[in-house]
Amino acid sequence: MRQPDFFIVGAPKCGTTFLHSRLKNHPEIFMPERKELHYFGTDLYHPDFVRDKAHYLSFFQKAKNEKKTGEASVWYLYSKRAAYEIKEFSPSAQIIIMLRNPVDMIYSLHSQYLFNGCEDITDFEEALKKEEERKKGLFLPKNAYPVEGLFYRETAKYTQQIKRYYEVFDKNAIHIIIFDDLKNNPQETLIKTFRFLGVDENIDHEITLVNPNKRARSVFLRNVLQNPPPFLLNMSRKLIPHPVRSIVRKSMWNFNIRHEARIPMKPELCKILREEFKPEIKQLSDMLGRDLNYWCSN
Repeated sequence: MRQPDFFIVGAPKCGTTFLHSRLKNHPEIFMPERKELHYFGTDLYHPDFVRDKAHYLSFFQKAKNEKKTGEASVWYLYSKRAAYEIKEFSPSAQIIIMLRNPVDMIYSLHSQYLFNGCEDITDFEEALKKEEERKKGLFLPKNAYPVEGLFYRETAKYTQQIKRYYEVFDKNAIHIIIFDDLKNNPQETLIKTFRFLGVDENIDHEITLVNPNKRARSVFLRNVLQNPPPFLLNMSRKLIPHPVRSIVRKSMWNFNIRHEARIPMKPELCKILREEFKPEIKQLSDMLGRDLNYWCSN
């Protein structure tokens, strides 16, 4: 059975969904339909993570003669164990890391969590203030995915996260994509990624936004779809066949999605966060040999 030989490891909200979609459509690459398997990174937990090896490998059973097989799970970068576990599983694996201005990333992550029901503090600044208490297990929403994702500042400490991969993988086996490059020149960024993976670069690339900002039209409906009351779940199982149930649920979920631009972050908060992340971005620039200090400009 085929198993993955390259991994998109994160970070979240940095274009991983777009890249997963484009790679999945490449004729020389196989990627499972499902993103976010999270077989590795055993220091993190969520019930949806796939932790059984046979179950994990089953997602790749449809792979045929493609040159490359991969998967994408954005918490592999944050995890303190994933790099070592991936190396043990696949010593010659290739790693793709995607990075974005940390201030923009954590603001986007908060918005995504609000939509998914993983966050119950609607005000971003207030959510940041609760980080230390949340690390102690306080003020945690029921559906956190994973809990560590609510430690927003920690998710953006890229330097220490990348260092773990540099410690166990050859740098030539690691490809880093900056979100700005993907946004401003997606064709060239995709070609460089295909070249890194050793697959055909001369294919047509569909360039469309894959994961725009979303809000739930009805929070009540979203919560019911995520955690249906037992009486409703039992009734639907008795009255509606499974395939139809799945279609109805998916249709209702899609109906409840409203795409809209995020309200800009408060300028004062943005300025404070950019100043706070300056040392981190300076270290990252030195590590990558690329000046990213413009991320801190006000």
